[in-house]
Amino acid sequence: MRIALINENSQAAKNSLIETALRKVADEKGYEVVNYGMYTAEDKAQLTYVQNGILAAVLLNSGAADFVVTGCGTGEGAMLALNSFPGVICGHVANVLDAYTFAQINDGNAISIPFALGFGWGGELNLEYIFEKLFSEPFGGGYPKERVVPEQRNKKILDGVRAVAFRPLADILCDLDPELVRGAFAGEHFDEYFFRDCRDEALADLVRKLK
Repeated sequence: MRIALINENSQAAKNSLIETALRKVADEKGYEVVNYGMYTAEDKAQLTYVQNGILAAVLLNSGAADFVVTGCGTGEGAMLALNSFPGVICGHVANVLDAYTFAQINDGNAISIPFALGFGWGGELNLEYIFEKLFSEPFGGGYPKERVVPEQRNKKILDGVRAVAFRPLADILCDLDPELVRGAFAGEHFDEYFFRDCRDEALADLVRKLK
């Protein structure tokens, strides 16, 4: 699994702390972590949580990432932004129970964490425990386990509804404010990581044009 880490500007100073907690768990699982920043609050490319949604959607829909870890001060804005796009199911995860139930019941591909609200003493331990429980079992296994069949059925129904409700990502990107989109791809290492890992050449070509 390739996990992309994305931070918006209000919580960029915590990027290193978040990456350390994520890598500790991912390394034990044999997962790859790709850090798209922001790396510091002073980065030239200043991502908003809305741009987190654009970037996450491109990474997930292109196959450049299998899962996205992101967030903002409360986690709510980034969650809403990511869920505005096709191919993304993002859960709001503030604690270990959120992480486990989202993975097992909702079987999504992104989480948004509150990196300011309630993030005090021991915050880095909470992050580590969240990642441990999030990736402790294959996604979609159900909770409680006797609910796995109806939960998997409901997930398929949700996927079908979303397939009808959303336009193609390429159309959405072309209709958005060009500066907003361009800023989402302005990170220091975006070109290096995205074009290396992208599995959808048509989407890669579109991103080149939009940049």
